[in-house]
Amino acid sequence: MIVYQLRCSNGHEFEAWFRDSGTFDQQAKDGDVACPQCGDVHVCKALMAPNIAPSRKRAPVSPEESDSAERRAQEVAEKILEAVGNIRSHVEKNFDNVGDEFAEEAKRIYYGEVEERGIYGNATDEEAEELKEEGIEFYRLPPTGRGDS
Repeated sequence: MIVYQLRCSNGHEFEAWFRDSGTFDQQAKDGDVACPQCGDVHVCKALMAPNIAPSRKRAPVSPEESDSAERRAQEVAEKILEAVGNIRSHVEKNFDNVGDEFAEEAKRIYYGEVEERGIYGNATDEEAEELKEEGIEFYRLPPTGRGDS
């Protein structure tokens, strides 16, 4: 396992664990690595200080300890995915789905052209950047699994 300090295109930094560097490269390429703060999938490795172990030898990790750590990591990952699913369910039950018209509808709400209400839908990266530049607040929902977009 390897931990990377990552940065999204919005400047948020966070840590994430991967099986190896190739796993990070593939998941980042596929858009499977998302910023936990804004959901941005344009993520790259940030500068990080090396973790230098003390000169004394460490005791080898037993297979049982390794299995236990992997189980704990899996449990944490499952809880995170469950929380993301709960957020997505809440949004889908309580907000209007405006589909691909999200950016335009968000602008109409922001400029008072239509009644204010909670909405969700899809926006391209360019549309999201326009909303950000106009000062319109929105949040990206991270995908709950490989099947979500």
